[in-house]
Amino acid sequence: MTEKIPSASTTAAPFQAVLTRCADAETCADPSSVMTLLGESHDAGSGFTSYRSTFAKGAVGAPAHFHTKATELFFVISGSLQVLVGEEITVLNEGDFLAVPPHTPHAFAAAPGAEADVLFVFTPGMDRFDYLRLLGRVLRGEADPKEIAESGERFDNHYVDSPVWRAALEGVA
Repeated sequence: MTEKIPSASTTAAPFQAVLTRCADAETCADPSSVMTLLGESHDAGSGFTSYRSTFAKGAVGAPAHFHTKATELFFVISGSLQVLVGEEITVLNEGDFLAVPPHTPHAFAAAPGAEADVLFVFTPGMDRFDYLRLLGRVLRGEADPKEIAESGERFDNHYVDSPVWRAALEGVA
């Protein structure tokens, strides 16, 4: 359960403080990762979405995509995450931080031979927890993958082809 904490500030805050206790956080699992939904506030233009993903070795993460409105932030808590940004692939290791601005194609997966534990933050938020729930259902075979494609505008997730990323993933297989 996520709690809203009233602000004691004398100036108007863009959104209420959000507190999610670890024991109360919702999780979405698929065959290769677990997403822990930490908090989101989708107030117009100022909100955020934050979740933590733990990736097993060989987990594919997200295919190449971009966002038109959101900046996506990555912080690697432990392990290693392979990331595509534009046309470059890099590996983020424990303690590394990456901010991907809107309109920048990117993708991610557990680095070859590694697990990863990553904190993700999107700003502004856009009810992205609903997208993560849908993604989990698709990956578990409980929903049609067409639902992901049909939700692109709603969740600001626009998939693109990346020969660089495809080649990187083929090199792992």
